[in-house]
Amino acid sequence: MRLALFTSPRCIREREREREREREREREIVFVRKGLCLLQFLILEMSLLSDLINLNLSEVTEKVIAEYIWIGGSGLDIRSKARTLPGPVSDPSKLPKWNYDGSSTGQAPGEDSEVILYPQAIFRDPFRRGNNILVICDAYTPAGEPIPTNKRHAAAKIFSHPDVVAEVPWYGIEQEYTLLQKDVQWPLGWPVGGFPGPQGPYYCGAGADKAFGRDIVDAHYKACIYAGINISGINGEVMPGQWEFQVGPAVGISAGDELWAARYILERITEIAGVVLSFDPKPIKGDWNGAGAHTNYSTKSMREDGGYEVIKKAIEKLGKRHKEHIAAYGEGNERRLTGRHETADINTFLWGVANRGASIRVGRDTEKEGKGYFEDRRPASNMDPYVVTSMIAETTILLNP
Repeated sequence: MRLALFTSPRCIREREREREREREREREIVFVRKGLCLLQFLILEMSLLSDLINLNLSEVTEKVIAEYIWIGGSGLDIRSKARTLPGPVSDPSKLPKWNYDGSSTGQAPGEDSEVILYPQAIFRDPFRRGNNILVICDAYTPAGEPIPTNKRHAAAKIFSHPDVVAEVPWYGIEQEYTLLQKDVQWPLGWPVGGFPGPQGPYYCGAGADKAFGRDIVDAHYKACIYAGINISGINGEVMPGQWEFQVGPAVGISAGDELWAARYILERITEIAGVVLSFDPKPIKGDWNGAGAHTNYSTKSMREDGGYEVIKKAIEKLGKRHKEHIAAYGEGNERRLTGRHETADINTFLWGVANRGASIRVGRDTEKEGKGYFEDRRPASNMDPYVVTSMIAETTILLNP
């Protein structure tokens, strides 16, 4: 009778189910073991890759790597390529010129595509480190003429004018930008296809529900300091997923060089993080702040006693060329300068003390001390710093109304 129980169809099915469960457990164990082996392999591979990336070349050779950086055909896209140099270089005039295929960057026709890079400024390379360098370049035809997208050449002429040199123009540029989720092109930290809570808690905020992308921001901050860029600070902005860094004070053409170098470093860091960097002046429609590049400015005369009167005369000159400045202050700026969200209307020029809704803002300290600087709040986040800084100097120093 007991044998019949163990050989009954019901018992046989139960034993078969138990054996199947045992086989499933064994498969799961094998799968986990394989997964752990794969994970260990990937960790080892990543460790080896990291070790190779961080190789200290100075231990075995005097050769260094120079990353040549230039501005592409859109006027905002940043291009770069690297070359080996026989030894360390600290003077850009000692660096060799180089060429690239301008037909692939929208800067030359295919039948005559060679564009020449002229090294202009050197920064330490925070990615390769050691004696390796980043090189800011501008672009010329083989005959030595600046190509149309080379805005640095014209700016350098203005900054080399004796009257401008004598005034030692200082700049502090507040570069705002937005971090976007790579696959959906939507701000970092925002629900996909949806919106976060209204603006208010995000500006200079802290916390997982207020600050999105801080690791990227801090990595960029330190990398810029390492590179030798005069980055003076960072902060979270009014719209969540939007941040700001400040470059300056910088004198003359160096303000543009340093801002482009800082932009390049930020592009590289967001590339590593798998996040998209946007300089769109109004990335999200509606009741959300745009992104600008407020440009703080002073001259030697403005910084000395009686400078407040010089500032007022400079602002008057800027007002007379308002349309020309707006046309050069960035694409899509009309979507940002609406008279709302801490902006003046794009068609109106006005200035005021401590007024963030003005075209030009003068600080309380400047008014009180009778000297100092002012802030041009009109430039968009995608402006070309060579154009903006040189235009401000040209209008305020060289213009004789």
